[in-house]
Amino acid sequence: MPLAGAAMAQEGGNATDLDKVTVTGSLIPQTQIENFTPVTVISAEDIQMRGFTSVADVLQQSSYQTGGLQGGQTSASFTQGAEASGMFGLDPGYTKYLINGRPMANYPALYNGSDTFNNISGIPVDLVERIEILPGGQSSLYGSDAIAGVVNIILKKQVNGLSINLRGGMYSEGGGDSFRVSVSDGWSSADGRLNLMGGIQFETRDPIWGYQRDLSKQYNTQGYSAPAASRDYVVINGSARNTYLFLDPANCGNVTGQFDGTEALQTRAGFGRYCGSFSTPGYRTLMNGKDATQIYAHGTYDVNDNIQLYGDLLTSHEDVEYTAGSSYVWWGTSAKYGYYYDPDQDAFLNLQRAFSPEDIGGQGFKDILNTDKNRSYQVTLGGKGSFGDWDLDVGFTRTEYKLTEKNWVRFADPINDYFLTHVLGPQLGEESGYPIFRPNYAAFYQPMSPSDFASFTGFVDTDSKTTDNTLRAQLTNASLFSLPGGDAGLAIVVEGGTQEWNYTPDARLLQDPDTLESEIWGLTSVNGAGDRDRYAVTSELRLPLWEPLTVTLSGRYDAFKVAGQTIDKPTYSIGVEYRPVESFLLRGKYGTAFRAPTLSDTFMGLSGYYSSNTDYYRCSLEGFTPGNTDDCTYDSQQFFGQQSGNPDLQPIEADVWNAGFVWAPMNNLSMSVDYFRWDIRDEVDQLSSDQLLLAEYFCRTGQTNTASASCDNALAWVTRGANNEIERIYTPKVNVSQQKLEAVTASLNYVLDIGKWGSLAFAGNYTNNLEHTVTPLPGDEPIDLLRDPYNMWIYDAYAKTRADASLGWSIGKWTTTAYANRIGKTPNYLAYTSGSWDYETGGQKAGWWAPYTTYNLTFNYDATDQIRLSLLVNNALNKMPEEQAKNYPGTSTTPWNNYLYNIYGRSVYLEMRYNFGK
Repeated sequence: MPLAGAAMAQEGGNATDLDKVTVTGSLIPQTQIENFTPVTVISAEDIQMRGFTSVADVLQQSSYQTGGLQGGQTSASFTQGAEASGMFGLDPGYTKYLINGRPMANYPALYNGSDTFNNISGIPVDLVERIEILPGGQSSLYGSDAIAGVVNIILKKQVNGLSINLRGGMYSEGGGDSFRVSVSDGWSSADGRLNLMGGIQFETRDPIWGYQRDLSKQYNTQGYSAPAASRDYVVINGSARNTYLFLDPANCGNVTGQFDGTEALQTRAGFGRYCGSFSTPGYRTLMNGKDATQIYAHGTYDVNDNIQLYGDLLTSHEDVEYTAGSSYVWWGTSAKYGYYYDPDQDAFLNLQRAFSPEDIGGQGFKDILNTDKNRSYQVTLGGKGSFGDWDLDVGFTRTEYKLTEKNWVRFADPINDYFLTHVLGPQLGEESGYPIFRPNYAAFYQPMSPSDFASFTGFVDTDSKTTDNTLRAQLTNASLFSLPGGDAGLAIVVEGGTQEWNYTPDARLLQDPDTLESEIWGLTSVNGAGDRDRYAVTSELRLPLWEPLTVTLSGRYDAFKVAGQTIDKPTYSIGVEYRPVESFLLRGKYGTAFRAPTLSDTFMGLSGYYSSNTDYYRCSLEGFTPGNTDDCTYDSQQFFGQQSGNPDLQPIEADVWNAGFVWAPMNNLSMSVDYFRWDIRDEVDQLSSDQLLLAEYFCRTGQTNTASASCDNALAWVTRGANNEIERIYTPKVNVSQQKLEAVTASLNYVLDIGKWGSLAFAGNYTNNLEHTVTPLPGDEPIDLLRDPYNMWIYDAYAKTRADASLGWSIGKWTTTAYANRIGKTPNYLAYTSGSWDYETGGQKAGWWAPYTTYNLTFNYDATDQIRLSLLVNNALNKMPEEQAKNYPGTSTTPWNNYLYNIYGRSVYLEMRYNFGK
């Protein structure tokens, strides 16, 4: 069967067919579905039966997803409006994503402000035929990025008449109400030569707000320390270890109406009094709201019996809304002045003032939501034909992704001028390099009008775009010559194209390189633009040496012309299949993989970011040591960081191999076990700011440096001012890091006929990361990401194991499925923050959070041949990570590991599918 313009499995075969089909992980048609590389297939029926609501939901609940992810729950991340996924705890950018076998468009914004990845949000789940997940290094067939594996989302090529799907849903805890409708149909000409299929999916979803969940509507009330209110109006005394001065003559009486009447006089032990609220964490979104429309079309035209033309189009329009919440909606003097000197108090002070829904006016925080406008398309045009024993497929694909981020901002000069006019008054000189003010403190402890708030706030747009043009030709001969085990096969692929990335923020977001100041208060951005040409040649040779033994060889050469130089990389693999009997397959593969420097790695300009970490050095001046900094003044110190691209970067390289078996002793039973190993070198890495500050502390205090940065780098990359305050942290991109990873996966499928009671179907998948280490810089000791509690969090919160299982019961017109998803144990908060398994405080101990399992239930009833009615209950037991809150302090606004767990709770969906074609 000729390859339909794709590099992975196409329509036209199943496990019992004797005709040759193109299977996942190979370019050459063959009769065996299982080969030397394991493949997980999630069908459209699986997606519906297990209650998955989106393609992102499918992949994020996969047993391969053992690492934590940033997204809608991770407030103030660079890509809070996007949805990512990965495999085996490796970065999302290490997985190659395909739609119908063709690479997806990269998301223009950068994951964690640094890395290129794919946003998997805009794919119409109702139009998916199946999703194929191919784990392990696959660069010898698919090129750059295929280090962790490949995911191919295959959309429908044909439908049996007009089909309409309606789904409405809600969460039992509130928020997240959604409605989805999809329509698809197919047409054929009278002579059968022209075949068209088209579909459209529309979805709208409300956000989930923090105040709609008990764990996030307030500061942690279940923690090992007493809950502490937010510091909404506070005067911080830098002359007395950052304790508080309370200078409000009205004792907060003028602001008690703010935050829905929860503002009041508060006290923090050891610090002092201030005005604050326990309810401010609720004013953020936990799940993004969105309106999305996707349109998909597929068509073929048979020129004659040997030649067929084909085309695909997928376009997506998606608007996503979110806010990081009140913790990021404030003003303070520290950003501009560091401190100011008040001669009346004879102290160096800072003011900090949060803005409330009443200050904003209107609908409060709903009026300052950020909006990401996503516009993307993928179009493919091509033709394929057979010429004797040879099949030729030539196709052109163009992808484009445009993103406009409309961000709410505070304008620096207007907001500072407002508080100069209303609170600080004129500058009266300088003291020790700091400005002198005599503020009107009574005016500071006052609400403001919405018109005043509007005078220094607004929205700015950041526009970005990626494009990818690819011309691809594949020549295949499945019967090149005869061998004792069957016909040898050969495939040769030649492709070339161009890629472009452009990220252009509003110029006001960028810092002046000399003063480090920008026109936007408290917010910065990445920036950059670049393009490259690329070309590749791929070949695969399948050799059935004798009936039980088949060897497959593949090789690929990739070259990228970028920034005036050529970066190239050859890769290869050797796969072995051995079948001593038809029901048992031993398989293995060794190969090399790589990831070319991304356009953002190469062309990112000097870009900024804001973050906060423990300033270990300044804490040491107060007598605190790492792991015991809760009461340190600088335990959570905000800083300005910078990063930039590097045109001299080289490809990331990896050696990857797998070995395993598949056993199918009966037609209705199959199982597999596979072992994987990665050795990844020359990774493009940016040292975490926490590790950098820890190294700097060791170096400045003359201790043995056990952190992951040399003293030379730590002292050069952390810039401090005259008073030891952090002015800047610089984290350049360099080829320095190494990773080693070992994992084992297992799967089991069993179908049991129980006579008049119908049939039962069981499916299960399991992943166990046996070893995972990272060496951030040459000469460093490897960091154990599976057993070192501190680094398990720093590197995106790993779970060592993950599993899923489903049990379906079909009888007559009814089908019921129970689906379970299990996250293995992970280190708790005290283990992470102390970096030890022995730490204890407030009656809570460092250790592990227990495995975490959620359950979905679906009930389907075929009312007629055309109508299916469904009830889907996801997280049926309303599981929440509530036990985790006990291990967090009362100062926490997010007392759960939001990289791996969510607090959405139970959701219920009603669905009707009407197929007019049946």
